Amino acid sequence: MSFKDILVLFTDARSAPVRLNIAVEMARRDGAHLIGLYVIPTITLLAGGLTYTGSEAELTALQVIENQTRTNALNTAGEVEKAFNDAAKRAGIASEWRLVEGDVAYAAILHARHADIVILGQDDPERPVPTAPNLVEAVLLDAGRPIIIVPYAGRFHDIGANVLVAWNATREGARAVNDAMPILVKAANVTVFSVNPPDAASLGPALPGADISLHLARHGVKAEASSTVNTEIDIGNIILSRAADFGSDLIVMGGYGHSRQREWILGGVTRTLLQHMTVPVLMSH
Repeated sequence: MSFKDILVLFTDARSAPVRLNIAVEMARRDGAHLIGLYVIPTITLLAGGLTYTGSEAELTALQVIENQTRTNALNTAGEVEKAFNDAAKRAGIASEWRLVEGDVAYAAILHARHADIVILGQDDPERPVPTAPNLVEAVLLDAGRPIIIVPYAGRFHDIGANVLVAWNATREGARAVNDAMPILVKAANVTVFSVNPPDAASLGPALPGADISLHLARHGVKAEASSTVNTEIDIGNIILSRAADFGSDLIVMGGYGHSRQREWILGGVTRTLLQHMTVPVLMSH
């Protein structure tokens, strides 16, 4: 079991190296076809609220600025393309490069639907992607594919040796486990971690972590179940804390079990992980 095609999304040069390292290593390990997608946001300075009275001089100046902005963006994309091609060549993997100019979220979603899994970066509140400030959640909710989100801070060369599965027996959680199977079967350690699991009086399994661990074992995954009961700390932070305790290099979990609006208003596990992740996270919706 392995991924056959992996898509890695780039929107700038600063965050590209870490994302590229993870993507190349995953493709090398699985013998997968690696697709590098760079999306340049549509450059329309007139639509950005700039003062424009209609004079020919102002229009000429705006056109010069637009052309220079596009040239700079293409140059940056070229730098990332070279790094991508060099890394793929060194790793000996099949690869292709795609350059698109347009709506970032829409382009990412469309290309993602034609790959097994997508690698992209956590939204950086200090450097939001133009026209797509909530890019990660857009791809998660609409692409129909699992995504791996790489934190904007930190160094991560590879993932999948020591995995924490955040298990809550939901539809999204079950899909995430299934989508992550190519990673889980190759992992050295997999811990299935449940927070405040349902009791034996519920309709579900009395020990959901143990049951899904047995399911994983039948697929050849070396999984151990662990659980905790804690009503004082929110579940998202408990998961992050336990991932640090276990030295996990990847968290696997379902995304947005509740509605997105409810999570962002009231708080939720997905929201906490998207905002405060310390290691890469594989999410499915």
